[in-house]
Amino acid sequence: MKCIVGLGNPGKKYEQTRHNVGFMTVDEWADQNNWSVTQKKFNGLYTMERIGGEKVILLKPQTYMNLSGESLRPLMEYYNIDVEDVLVVYDDLDLAPGKIRLRKKGGHGGHNGIRNIIDQLGTKEFKRLRIGVGRPHGSKTVIDHVLGTFNKEEQAAVKESIDYAVQACESWVNHSFDKVMNDYNM
Repeated sequence: MKCIVGLGNPGKKYEQTRHNVGFMTVDEWADQNNWSVTQKKFNGLYTMERIGGEKVILLKPQTYMNLSGESLRPLMEYYNIDVEDVLVVYDDLDLAPGKIRLRKKGGHGGHNGIRNIIDQLGTKEFKRLRIGVGRPHGSKTVIDHVLGTFNKEEQAAVKESIDYAVQACESWVNHSFDKVMNDYNM
């Protein structure tokens, strides 16, 4: 069983914000397959689906970004999911909009959602798919930037990166993560 966790903040207020590209990726994949990420448990919304012979859980923590691990850890414990079978999808300030990066492990890089997952799981050894949202310009703060929406010029690039991230997630269900990194890092 594999688990793909899209990070974001719940509620209409945050739906199209940069911080919610993880949610957007999970939602896009679900929409493409007519799945519904609406089961409520583990402080999150989730669905369990089959792709080929593999069970896959899509999770959207509803704890707000900074407490994402408090949703992921209980789900992993309940379904006995090994950390090796978890992929976390989230926003990255250091990547330009339209870019994605996959990594097997790493630090939190200042991302509080990832920091909480590391704290809750007790390890940095989990797979990540980072989606670029770019850095703020001028006097705009990081918080205002990530809680803001994409401008018109960024929207097409972000849509493309989300579509590409969905393809990478789907590929991981059937292939090694090394192959997925080789095929999808851009």
